[in-house]
Amino acid sequence: MCGIAGFIGKKACDRSNIQKTLELMKNRGPDHQAFVAFNNGNTTVNLLHSRLSIIDLDERSNQPFSIDDCSLVFNGEIYNYIELRKELNKKGVYCKTESDTEVLLRYYIMFGEDCVKYFEGMWSFAIYDKKAAKLFLSRDRFSEKPLYYIKLPEGIYFGSEVKYIKSLSGSSLDVNLPHIFRYMINGYQSLYKGKETFFSGLMEVPSSTNLGIDNELNIRSYSYWKPVVKPLDMTLNEAVEGFRHHLLESIKIRLRADVPMAFCLSGGIDSSAITSIASKVFNYDVMTFSIIDNDERYNEYDNIRATIDDLGCKHNIIHIPQDGFFDRLERLIGYHDAPVYTISYYIHSFLSEAISKNGYRLVASGTAADELVTGYYDHFNLHLYEMRRHPDYKQYLNDWENHVGPIIRNPHLKNPELYFNQPDFRSHIYLNNDMFSSFFKKDFKEEFFEEKYCDSLLRNRMMNELFHEVIPVILHEDDLNSMFYSIENRSPYLDTELCNFSYSIPAEHLIRDGYAKYILREAVKGILNEKVRTDRQKKGFNASFNSLVDLNDKKNRDYMLEDSKIFDFIRKEEIARMMDEYPMSNSFSKFLFYFLNAKIFLELNN
Repeated sequence: MCGIAGFIGKKACDRSNIQKTLELMKNRGPDHQAFVAFNNGNTTVNLLHSRLSIIDLDERSNQPFSIDDCSLVFNGEIYNYIELRKELNKKGVYCKTESDTEVLLRYYIMFGEDCVKYFEGMWSFAIYDKKAAKLFLSRDRFSEKPLYYIKLPEGIYFGSEVKYIKSLSGSSLDVNLPHIFRYMINGYQSLYKGKETFFSGLMEVPSSTNLGIDNELNIRSYSYWKPVVKPLDMTLNEAVEGFRHHLLESIKIRLRADVPMAFCLSGGIDSSAITSIASKVFNYDVMTFSIIDNDERYNEYDNIRATIDDLGCKHNIIHIPQDGFFDRLERLIGYHDAPVYTISYYIHSFLSEAISKNGYRLVASGTAADELVTGYYDHFNLHLYEMRRHPDYKQYLNDWENHVGPIIRNPHLKNPELYFNQPDFRSHIYLNNDMFSSFFKKDFKEEFFEEKYCDSLLRNRMMNELFHEVIPVILHEDDLNSMFYSIENRSPYLDTELCNFSYSIPAEHLIRDGYAKYILREAVKGILNEKVRTDRQKKGFNASFNSLVDLNDKKNRDYMLEDSKIFDFIRKEEIARMMDEYPMSNSFSKFLFYFLNAKIFLELNN
């Protein structure tokens, strides 16, 4: 895990801007910072890198890394680098380091832009190929590693973080107000529906995308991988065995590192399964980090304790403090160059801080199991729709009525056959957005839409969550919170083969006996403790706004309602009214958090 930045254009980058940018990059790479500059005809190229040493800690693997006419700056990990290096050896090519960095560059030299098809990992990288006179940028299949760019009159700047682009270009960027309104009114699930970012003109390289930029600054962009939904004829046992095989393979290669790994542990099955597999299957010396909210709606202590006791592992449990909330949030927003997207990721920052204080620079988390094998409450309704003509439909419905209906709070989802007559129903996603829109002084209304990946209502919903609505948000926040404390985050469920296999499982196997993630639950039977494995309740990694801020404290209320640019756009009396609700509904809690983040973000970027 590292930080990258760079420039290609018709004039040289200011040397002092390069040094300022390298200084800013130290969070991402405290171990080494360096840059290279090229002149190729009338084109100037700068590549900057900051290193967080995870694999091959020797300085021989520092970057920018060059072989012949090709130079690389790389953020991420190529997990299958050992297997790829063996393939290089068969072709008579031998590496001088033990790093995945060198493997990556040698694969580019051998296969050109097709090199990415061989990689299993997470990455954003830039290679300047002097002989071909092009800059090659690439981002991984699931967008685990960030990569921004902007085209200005003098050339194209890119970087892992927005602040690098600002610093290297010596330019400020204008806030994109419609994106702020979108965030506040429609919520975090709207942020990656299109190509906009929080700054006008700033672009983010999409997932599974390569960019080629020639010396005339022409940009060629294309996708090198597309997920496919193709259910195969397989038995339940074949589905479970196949999923277990791919999950274990994914975890095995993601344990590769020359530094120890910590594990984020919630009370849910996703992170508990990964932690238990690492401990019991691979005999990894596990250290877990968990956070507890005293609000019973989100408190997962009992399940967390069950996994800790079952594994007998080292652990660290953190309670959410209320002290210093506003100051901490301001620091996070300043580092993120964006609002913090959800309350969950304000909380997550305490985990990252604790992991760093305990000397770890590598952590595993349970992101994306819901999007591979179901997990959200609306997935049950969508699954019933998929099973409506199945001979066992009455059994699926009976399971829902006995086990799912009693624990659902959302009034829309209390109807098991919601999608039978309303297959396009999505009102629960942008919940209360009409009301929130009415709080604003300017009109902003954007209806929900989704991409079409396949004809399956359930699988199409999951694909949209995986690539547009949920996972891009989680990965963005995971990356920035982790890198604020110089930590690399790894997500074993985001594995190409595991994803491909998951979307080949027939829908009938995904939910059984009233259990979502039935395939995962069966795959870790005998590995994960039964309390967590059989728990039906989904609390999620969350907290209420009331857990973070005491709104009975006049100082806190005054801070929320002080004069600010945000009130050019929103009616102050609506915010004051919302603050009086206690206990605060989940929807209001989210909106108030969005409001506060937008307020601070606008103040920092005035």
